[in-house]
Amino acid sequence: MTRRAVVTGASSGIGEATVRVLRSRGWDVVGVARRADRLEALDAEVGSTSFAADLSREADVAALAAHLQASGGVDALVHVAGGARGSDRVEDGRPEDWRWMFEVNVLSAQLLIAAVLPLLRERIRAGAGHADTVFVTSTAAQTAYPGGAGYNAAKAGESMLVHALRLELNGEPIRVVEIAPGMVHTEEFSLNRLGGDRGAADALYADVENPLTAADVADVIAYAMDAPGHVNLDLVTMRPVAQSAQHLLARGPLRPRPTAS
Repeated sequence: MTRRAVVTGASSGIGEATVRVLRSRGWDVVGVARRADRLEALDAEVGSTSFAADLSREADVAALAAHLQASGGVDALVHVAGGARGSDRVEDGRPEDWRWMFEVNVLSAQLLIAAVLPLLRERIRAGAGHADTVFVTSTAAQTAYPGGAGYNAAKAGESMLVHALRLELNGEPIRVVEIAPGMVHTEEFSLNRLGGDRGAADALYADVENPLTAADVADVIAYAMDAPGHVNLDLVTMRPVAQSAQHLLARGPLRPRPTAS
């Protein structure tokens, strides 16, 4: 039985990279995002299939679940879709930005679990052995920083959802994996967060040696999914070597300190 995964956020960044790496490893993949044109181009390139949806809308998530069931079921949910808006202080935060971040990072995860979990169980009963749920959160869920409170709160909420889900599924052969990346240089994340300000987005990565790429994160996701079925990677925190902590980022070449004389 060819294993089948549904990957959200598949039109760009980590989601697109995950579709690519899973296809290269023999998975049947359904990519989900709002932008149908980008999904179709990816399908043509790597042999995935796609479903256009806004995952903060209950009707769209229900339609996705119906599509998955009608087209053969699913073994794995990889939830990458999410995002940040703004870098305001708490006192200056825009309610519409905070509401959007909660909906795309937390509410979408709950809606997907409620809709897809029955399909994962069906696949197990049909002989799949186990099923996977993988959530891409962020190191922002672990450490707060000035100007990040809305995103900190949203990703921490998603992370707590993942922890609770793992406890609730105890006794079932369903893995619950959380991948929490630090600095990842993708084409859209910071640009969208900063309202399309290309200069400000580029400045975040200036002189940082080898920030993570979307492909780096996708490789870790695929490793977790291809691990033996009894192995669960509860939480993988990954950062570039240049980022020792959320607040500690080296700019410039990485080099050893001089040897003490």
